[in-house]
This record gives sequence, C-alpha cells and structure tokens, in this order.
Amino acid sequence: MDMESFMEQARVLQDRVSAAQDLLDKTTVRGIADAGACIVTMTGKYDLVDIKVSDALAGRDAAAISETVLAAFRDAKAKADATIDKIMGDATAGMPMPE
Repeated sequence: MDMESFMEQARVLQDRVSAAQDLLDKTTVRGIADAGACIVTMTGKYDLVDIKVSDALAGRDAAAISETVLAAFRDAKAKADATIDKIMGDATAGMPMPE
C-alpha cells in the first residue's frame, strides 16, 4: 500500500471515529435497579445525565439506598459499554488495521 492510499484510509477512519464519538455523546442509556426504584441515565460517553429515585426507597437505610443507586449505575454502564462497542465497531468495520 502506498503512502497516499494509507493517508486517505487514515482520514476516512478518523472521520468515522469522530462521527461515532459525536453519536455516543448524543446517545443515552438507562440503568434500572430494584424494579425501577432507581433509574440512572448516562450518555454513551459515561456522562451522568439524570438519577431518579422513587419514594419507595425513602424508608430504607442509607446503605440500601446506596446499593440500589450503585446497581442502577452499573446497569447503565454495562449498557453504555455495549453501545460503545457497537457504534465504534460499526465505525471501524472494514478498515484495515496496521500490523
């Protein structure tokens, strides 16, 4: 592969990755815990957008509330991870990677 062709492929890859990053910034996922008692919303770049806690958690102790919020966060992060893998995988699909 000549240098000009290589540089063009690099530019195309950079454009695709940049577009994918923009899409991840606009994409949101929701993590849910305890049958909806806590819902965490984050972007595909792990930026926390919202946390909703239902009144059902009000009577619980602080440790139980913390665990529920943490479980919702972990669920949202797992969904964000899967979204990132898909979007970035689509962006780089078919592009030859240097050896």
